[in-house]
Amino acid sequence: MAGAIIEKMSTKKLVLFVFFILLFQIFSILVGALISPSPTTAISYLATKCINFHRTRAWLMPWGSNRCQQVHSFDDPLAKTLDANDIVFAVHVPLPNTEMSPWFQYMLAVLQFDIAFKMINQIEDDVVITIDARLAYRDDMTSEWTTKFHSVEQRPLRCTFAVSKTYENEGRFYHCDPIPFMELGSVAHKYFLMNLRLPVNDTMNVGIGEIKDIHVVGIHQNGGFTKVWISMKTVFSPWISVATVWYWYRIRLLARPPVLLEKVIFALGLSMAFLDMPVEWLSMGFEWTWMLLFEDAQQGALYSVLFCFWIIFCGEHLMDQRQRNLLSAYWWQVGLVVFGSSVLLIFDLSERGVRLSNPFYSVWAFFSYLKPHITFIIVAGISVCLYFFSLCRMVHCVFRTISGKMQQLPTMPETRRLRYKGIIFRFKFLMLATLTCAALTIIFFILNQVSEGHWHWGDYTLQVHSAFLTGIYGMWNLYVFTIIFLYAPSHKHNGKKSGDTQHTGSQETQLTCGEQGPTEVYRITGKVAEE
Repeated sequence: MAGAIIEKMSTKKLVLFVFFILLFQIFSILVGALISPSPTTAISYLATKCINFHRTRAWLMPWGSNRCQQVHSFDDPLAKTLDANDIVFAVHVPLPNTEMSPWFQYMLAVLQFDIAFKMINQIEDDVVITIDARLAYRDDMTSEWTTKFHSVEQRPLRCTFAVSKTYENEGRFYHCDPIPFMELGSVAHKYFLMNLRLPVNDTMNVGIGEIKDIHVVGIHQNGGFTKVWISMKTVFSPWISVATVWYWYRIRLLARPPVLLEKVIFALGLSMAFLDMPVEWLSMGFEWTWMLLFEDAQQGALYSVLFCFWIIFCGEHLMDQRQRNLLSAYWWQVGLVVFGSSVLLIFDLSERGVRLSNPFYSVWAFFSYLKPHITFIIVAGISVCLYFFSLCRMVHCVFRTISGKMQQLPTMPETRRLRYKGIIFRFKFLMLATLTCAALTIIFFILNQVSEGHWHWGDYTLQVHSAFLTGIYGMWNLYVFTIIFLYAPSHKHNGKKSGDTQHTGSQETQLTCGEQGPTEVYRITGKVAEE
């Protein structure tokens, strides 16, 4: 019977294979740590206070030959003669003498308000600020601005005042939470212009305090990181795609139909190949605002298949022969993964899907009493930790099942006993590698939500966040390739002597339970032995 490559490969070749996998893993980390810049750049822009006496919809520039009429402070005598509706906050992205690039992939905008405390104009509790936002673009410094988006949005304004609210503390500033404002899924133009108004009437923008300035923090992906990321995808994409096709070709050559574990490995290869598709190359020449949504779908598909694969991979080495090879045996584990993925997909479609036509939209504007980012981190962190503990328990049960089967090994001849010990050792090593991959994936998922930064070491700057991204991405590809390659059917067959077959036939029948499967360990971990 032909087994898997993990069983048939010589120890020397297997050690060499593991060495090269670890070498590629280290290289993936070093690419992010030493070559790639930080994944994102944040630039703060101070909005220019432009005067729009006639309240027209003309585009107001904060600087340049066509700059608007400005007030530098609301304490100026001119500003005191103006109505709040005459003020337009203008922001030009990027800064003078620079330009945006498609390599930036996306652009986010976050608002930061400078609000002074006044006894007669305090910020009310649970107040909502209304913003009339417009966005325009152009590709040279002489052409007219082209309107791209216009929307009137509402955001919760959450501010705290650190000292007592007395007349002596008038003029001190509130500490206000940053307000997520815009997400643009493509940076296809060189220059962008934002004009923001805070319309005021009897019911709108009342109780928001005395606003002195608005800062717009623009965040975009670094072009250097984009080049490194796309290069890695370009390398891994054909590698994983060819490996997946080759694996399924070897499976189809078998005389038996594929078992559930082999089908899930094939699905794992397909999901990894889907993530590796370097479609970012095409986005350089087209204004594809849906790229962020597509990238979320790529990662979501891999997460879903990975989580299902780990459960089935462990479970298939625990089930007896009557329950094996049935996806229905994992209905509640797989169902929870599918349910969680579906909820995230629906949320993503409702958030980023709407942003395709309105980048200022935010679903959280309707839930101002929540802190969505913190809530998401807590719920997601608890869920993935519970999943990991459940996976650890399953691995422990697998090892205990294998230990029980190993009690039958002493009755075998020494050659066959050593062979089975070697196979079991390789399988245990692969299970520990699986557990390590799952742990690092979960740790990365949590850390990626709460931290981003870099460490300075001597004259070198180690980009920790870039190293996390490239390292984890490389780990996923190398892990999937390892599973595909080692679990592919081998072209080698067991060479058995007739005498050896006669002496060990009964022991092997008891050990393997007479079951067909991809590996010896898969066959020997069945709980029901054929007598």
